[in-house]
Amino acid sequence: MSDPGLIEAAGPAGPLSGTVAGPANSDGPVVLIVPGSGPTDRDGNNPLGVRSSSYRLIAEGLAARGIRSVRIDKRGLFGSARAIPDANAVTIEDYAADVRTWAAAIRQRMGVPCVWVLGHSEGALVALVAAQRSADIGGLLLVSAPGRSLGDVLREQIGSNPANAPIRERAEAIIARLEAGQQVAPEDIHPALQPLFRPEVQGFLISAVALDPAQLIAAYAGPVLILQGLRDIQVGPADAERLRDARPDAELVLLPDANHVLKTVASDDRAANIATYQDPDRPLAAGVTDTLAAFVQQPRKDR
Repeated sequence: MSDPGLIEAAGPAGPLSGTVAGPANSDGPVVLIVPGSGPTDRDGNNPLGVRSSSYRLIAEGLAARGIRSVRIDKRGLFGSARAIPDANAVTIEDYAADVRTWAAAIRQRMGVPCVWVLGHSEGALVALVAAQRSADIGGLLLVSAPGRSLGDVLREQIGSNPANAPIRERAEAIIARLEAGQQVAPEDIHPALQPLFRPEVQGFLISAVALDPAQLIAAYAGPVLILQGLRDIQVGPADAERLRDARPDAELVLLPDANHVLKTVASDDRAANIATYQDPDRPLAAGVTDTLAAFVQQPRKDR
């Protein structure tokens, strides 16, 4: 017998896979959780050292408040491995197309008028692209979301680490090439930059750096929550404010002690912050689940 917690949707070459959580008899909202960058799975973990289980904890917290959720694996990865032969052969639009597919499937199977899409980190950019062309998406929850282009985010992240000083100019040159839509030959990439800019992922990066989250949020008419932790060392309050400036009617919530993976961090100690990325037993920061739940449960005239 199949696992009642599993759900599938049609992928390009095989099924996309996800996990349903929450009360089966609920007629309330459903939240689709879209993962962030890299090989991040439906629970919010990846083999590169992130084991925070943040998405699983969000799903459990929402379920405790009577809200159903679906958290998913991206095409080509983990449970969705059969959806495409090459997990690197993707663009932001490909991921957005899968989000639209998921939203339509969830509406049909769960009988809800629309689906809330929670995008975390890079997943917020995917959610913004998906929402431009989907009547099935009823609102967006943008969590730890970039408010600038990926090129600008990469420049800041690389430049903020003093150890990158010897390769900073090379990195910025590569970013400029990608922003111009040009591939960079392997021999032109410093070995230290290969993990970030290797040829296999340049098509995806080109698709991502071409997008401006502020323009996308301004073009979207549905309700939006922007949730940002003030201990986030990957994106910050300036990103959240830029998104809010583009959509003044969006709800902006800043959590003082939450970091990028939504865990509690009580100081500016970078090592302590990063340590939470590998601690699935540490609960989510105060306010995360309550803020998400309250926003999707707000009565709205169009729902």
